[in-house]
Amino acid sequence: MNTSIIGFFNTTGGSGGKTSTLYHLCWMFADLRVRVIAVDLDPKANLTASFIDEDRLEALWPQGNHTKTIFGSIHPLLTGIGDIADPYLEYIEDNLSLLVGDPALSGFEDQLSEVWPKCMDRDERAFRVTSSFWRIMQIAAESHKADVILMDLAPNLGAINRAALIAANYIVIPLSPDLFSLQGLRNLGPKLWRWREEWRERLEKNPVEELKLPEGRMQPVGYIVLQHSERLDRPVKAYNRWIARIPEVYRSDVLKESGGENILVKSDPYCLSLLKHYRSLMPMAQEARKPLFHLKPADGAIGTHFKAVQEGYKDFEKLAREIARRSGVVIS
Repeated sequence: MNTSIIGFFNTTGGSGGKTSTLYHLCWMFADLRVRVIAVDLDPKANLTASFIDEDRLEALWPQGNHTKTIFGSIHPLLTGIGDIADPYLEYIEDNLSLLVGDPALSGFEDQLSEVWPKCMDRDERAFRVTSSFWRIMQIAAESHKADVILMDLAPNLGAINRAALIAANYIVIPLSPDLFSLQGLRNLGPKLWRWREEWRERLEKNPVEELKLPEGRMQPVGYIVLQHSERLDRPVKAYNRWIARIPEVYRSDVLKESGGENILVKSDPYCLSLLKHYRSLMPMAQEARKPLFHLKPADGAIGTHFKAVQEGYKDFEKLAREIARRSGVVIS
C-alpha cells in the first residue's frame, strides 16, 4: 500500500493543543470516509488516553508484558529475540483505529541512540531497530487498509522522534503564537534537514536487499496556529508580535527559503489553519469522550454552544481537506 504517514510535531510542550488537534483530525478524516490510523508515539500516551477510557487502558497496560501496544510490537527487538511483532489495532470505529501508546516506550530511547551510528557500519540489526516504527505502521496500514496514518510525537528532539520522523512522509507543525514556539521552529528546522541527510547516507548502506526501509522524506506541508485569541477579528495585542514573525521563521528555518517578512499568517500559503480555542467545548467534549463537533444537545451543546459545534465541524473539515490535498490523501 501507499499510505501517507503524517507526523504532528513541534519541540515545545504545551503548544496549545497539539494532541487534541490530532485527535479531532482523526475523527474528521473518519467522518469523511477516510480510513485512518492514529499512532501514539509519545511515551506520555495522551492521544491514547483521549480515545480510550481508564478501564480499557488498564486492560491494555497489564502488569508485565504489554502485547497490545506499540511497545509490545518493538519488544522482541529490545530483548534481542527477534524482529518486530505484528501490531495490534484498537478499533475506535469502522474507519478509525489506534496503535496504542505506552509509557514503556521511553525505554526504547537508548536503544535507538545506540544503533544510529551502527547503521553506517552496515549493521543489519541497527537498520531493523531504526526502521521499526515505519515497518510496524506498514503492517498496520495493510491490515486496516488505511488511507492515512497520523502520528502524535513528544515535544523533543530525541532518538524516538528521529525514528518516528524518518518514517513520516509529511510533517505538520502545530504552533502557539509565542516566543517558545518560534524558538522551537528555529531548533526544529535544522534538525529535520540534518536527520534527512543522515538517513539518506545510511540508506545506501542497507546490508539486506529485501529489508524495506522508509525514504525519510519528512516533507513539511505547513503549520497550524493553535489557541489564538481574537478580538474584533484581530489577534490580541500580546500575541500580535509573535504571530507576525511566524511566516518568516517558518521559511528561513524549516524550509531554508527567504521572504515572509511582510506576509500575514492569515494569507500565508504555508498556514494550514488558525484554529480557535473552543474554550467551553473542549471540557464538554472530554467529558463525553468524543470530538467537539460530535457534541449533541444531550451532551450540553445547546444555544451558542451548538452553534460553536457547527463552526468547529467546518473548521476541522477545512483543515482535514487541506492537509489531505497537500499530502496526497484522497477524499471522495
